Amino acid sequence: MKILVMGGTRFVGRPLVELLQAAGHELTLFTRGRNPVPADVEHLVGDRSSTEGLEPLRGRAFEVIVDSSGRSLADTQAVVERTGAPEHRLVYVSSAGVYADSELWPLDENSPTDPASRHAGKAETEDWLRRQGIAFTSFRPTYIVGPGNYNPVESWFFDRIVHGRPVPLPGDGSTITQLGHVRDLATAMARCIEVDAAANRTYNCSGRQGITFRGLVAAAARAAGKDPAAVEIRSFDPAGLDKKARKAFPLRMAHFLTDITRVRRELAWEPAFDLEATLVDSYANDYARCSPTTPDFSGDAALIG
Repeated sequence: MKILVMGGTRFVGRPLVELLQAAGHELTLFTRGRNPVPADVEHLVGDRSSTEGLEPLRGRAFEVIVDSSGRSLADTQAVVERTGAPEHRLVYVSSAGVYADSELWPLDENSPTDPASRHAGKAETEDWLRRQGIAFTSFRPTYIVGPGNYNPVESWFFDRIVHGRPVPLPGDGSTITQLGHVRDLATAMARCIEVDAAANRTYNCSGRQGITFRGLVAAAARAAGKDPAAVEIRSFDPAGLDKKARKAFPLRMAHFLTDITRVRRELAWEPAFDLEATLVDSYANDYARCSPTTPDFSGDAALIG
């Protein structure tokens, strides 16, 4: 198929492009031109943040559009406006952050969403695509991790473990979170365009299990070749923290766990990486290669003094 990938040279895009190329699709990458693109791929240089920046797309038609970088409804609308609706599917990376707080876990795709969420633009995009009758498949991952991650998720834990710093955790560390490997997400995205039943579906997409914050520290220590028992954990009270202090901790301080039954059943997809393998891969093939300097730990003072 003729596929437009918005981005494709960074975190999620890199393994996805590899998979789509291996499947023989004809790819066009739209990027700002800051990173090299694979050979035998058409490359359009522009900037989706402005009307003028999207001009290279005007009049182009594609069977599939992959949008892994759109954050607001306007982002995706602008791409569709210039290219027309894709003939086959629009594949969208949403977020499990669209869900409202809940007392029931794990969250499934029918759980209520939060219109005040900072990810609300992604839920609005899904609703717009549905109203417009544009065939789409949307993925709602929790925390995507693995090589190339530019968000401080697993690296935040590696920083403190490797440099012998205490690891701040809210409360007793029993809060449950959920991580998924970036290549597993890319595999599901590549797979969905081959499955007719995936049209107009949203999918939670992450690892099979949740893990407590304390369990995450232990797993990160093992991935880094450290003794988990030697890692100092410092508890802090999340109540009363101001917004700036809350940002010093990389994960949401409440349970965050989704049910991935639908994506496993409908796409015949299974995560290739469990949590331990995910962190080992991220440490060995990313963190250990790319983190030669001492990180900035000043934000920890807002949590543990």
